[in-house]
Amino acid sequence: MKKFFTTIKNIFSIEDLRVRILNTLGFLIIFRLGSWIVLPGIDPNSEMLNQEAQGIFSVINTFLGGAFSRASIFGLGIMPYISASIVLQLLTVAVPYFQKMQKEGESGRKKISQITRVLTIGITIPQSIGYITTVKDAVVPTVDMAFFTFTSVVILTAGTIFTMWLGEKITDKGIGNGISMLIMIGIISRFPGAILEEVVAKGFQGALLLIIEFVALFFVIMGVVMLTQATRRIPVQYAKQVVGSKVYGGQRQYIPLKVNAAGVMPIIFAQSLMFLPALIASIWQDESDMAAYIGSTFSNPMSWQYNLLFGVMIILFTYFYTAITINPNQIADDMKRNGGFVPGIKPGKQTSDFIDDILTKITLPGSIFLAIVAVMPAFAQIAGVTGGFAQFYGGTSLLIMVGVILDTLQQIESYLLMRHYEGMMKSGKLKGRAQNIAVA
Repeated sequence: MKKFFTTIKNIFSIEDLRVRILNTLGFLIIFRLGSWIVLPGIDPNSEMLNQEAQGIFSVINTFLGGAFSRASIFGLGIMPYISASIVLQLLTVAVPYFQKMQKEGESGRKKISQITRVLTIGITIPQSIGYITTVKDAVVPTVDMAFFTFTSVVILTAGTIFTMWLGEKITDKGIGNGISMLIMIGIISRFPGAILEEVVAKGFQGALLLIIEFVALFFVIMGVVMLTQATRRIPVQYAKQVVGSKVYGGQRQYIPLKVNAAGVMPIIFAQSLMFLPALIASIWQDESDMAAYIGSTFSNPMSWQYNLLFGVMIILFTYFYTAITINPNQIADDMKRNGGFVPGIKPGKQTSDFIDDILTKITLPGSIFLAIVAVMPAFAQIAGVTGGFAQFYGGTSLLIMVGVILDTLQQIESYLLMRHYEGMMKSGKLKGRAQNIAVA
């Protein structure tokens, strides 16, 4: 405990770090206050707003800390920006123009960022129109619907642009990845209410069961931390180079291939497609008993069929996303260009095949573990945990929280070590998501 308070004292004794932490807290408070401001013309006491979001809407509502279901001015929040970022990420893999732009260094990244912002606005406008149709029953009857639609589209688009600006400010003036921080704070904001709901549901008689649930949650979090941190290090030897009177290179380094290189993206992709079987079945449910069975089965997150399909899709998307984000050929070329080689492996194609083989082997257990983490909330609910608290037993919420917290702690530790203070851990180093793979 003494070491903990000493670390806190050291953190706030570094002026730059203290200012960044306070800036981050200030921006997050602004974001949370905005999530409670309801759109003009909406009745905040409407029964429709008090209904629990279902399906993919429940996931979005969790990411936004309830702003989606409250019809807030931040009702779409940062989600359109995330969609635009995913589209640009896929384009940099498939389109040569964006590949070239990505290799242009800082200028290329600025161009991609600008395109992402413009694309965010383009995505937000149609999404805001669709969002308005979902909350139209909560509109005050005396409000003109056409005027409400126009003003709400403007406000929702402005709200998304403002949250995007907040995220960028947290990255520049605060600490950690701003966009991820906004998502995390939305998820964490629902945690106290979920705990209270669980305590009330169990009561005094269920005290032992509550303790068991918290112990189980602890081990689940430890498992997710291990999944997030696990890497397979490939040794790389760099040849010695003599430049003038100095000798460069000759040292051994490592390529850290993450066991879960895809992060939370496979779960997000799979979650967004899980409504399709029920949607397709609903078209023919009046004509076929099988269609009605499929519709009822795959719209129930508690059914084993739903979770089996969900898990298989996550495994497939993990391989897909890993394949498009990590290019063994590029890694091998970069190593060869810088005079590096894997001991016992010839540079070039053999190195590329070697990295690809290792990547394939470590992706399988990583994808299976990711699928297990994704379906854990369903098993928690089956075991008697309330729906709100069960969401923290796995899935996208827990993976994002763990990843962002590790990333933030890593940045804080780097500040401490840079100022010659003792790190946050006596042995080892914190590894955030920033250490995915980087071979220059």
